[in-house]
Amino acid sequence: MTIIKICGIKTLKDALAAIESGADYLGFNFYPKSVRFIEKTACAEITSVVKREHPQVKLVGVFVNSSVEEIKDILQTCHLDLAQLHGDETPETFAQLAPHAFRAFRRIPESNAGYERNEAPAMLLDAAVKGVYGGSGVTADWTAAAKLAQQYPLLLAGGLTPENVADAVRQVNPWGVDVASGVESAPGEKDAGKMIQFVKEVKRLEIGN
Repeated sequence: MTIIKICGIKTLKDALAAIESGADYLGFNFYPKSVRFIEKTACAEITSVVKREHPQVKLVGVFVNSSVEEIKDILQTCHLDLAQLHGDETPETFAQLAPHAFRAFRRIPESNAGYERNEAPAMLLDAAVKGVYGGSGVTADWTAAAKLAQQYPLLLAGGLTPENVADAVRQVNPWGVDVASGVESAPGEKDAGKMIQFVKEVKRLEIGN
């Protein structure tokens, strides 16, 4: 089964629509420069409802070079299960958040040394776009990602859409897929129809197998 993470949730309406579409994980972006940035209090209001009504859904906070103290505070306040470290975080930062964190890479890492995680996902791979920490809509290197997915439970991100996710899953065979801009009607605004179609394309492959 391919895990589906819908990232950049900003409203309860979008969170519930994502879950209704079949998302397994929801992502909340705490990078202030992102169009998908969400305040801690707003996120806590959403996640309190999700935790109560849909406890099976995993909740992830996306951070870019935040302090360990800030990350821990948000994880606790917002009832989040995991921290996705999407910046230039060091192994020391990672170690202080383990086992509740995984590292996002924008280039294929030579190894996962210093960022090892015994649970899935072991890491996330996004596209490398200068000056942008994810959410660019640019596709990652699927050929290299496929090699990485053979070694680790990989969460594949970067430019995934309802139109290309089936090809991505077939080529990369990742543990999971992560989408943000590919299921939006406008930056930061999720499109229920696109989310349903995205999930349907992934599930269709599983039925085919």
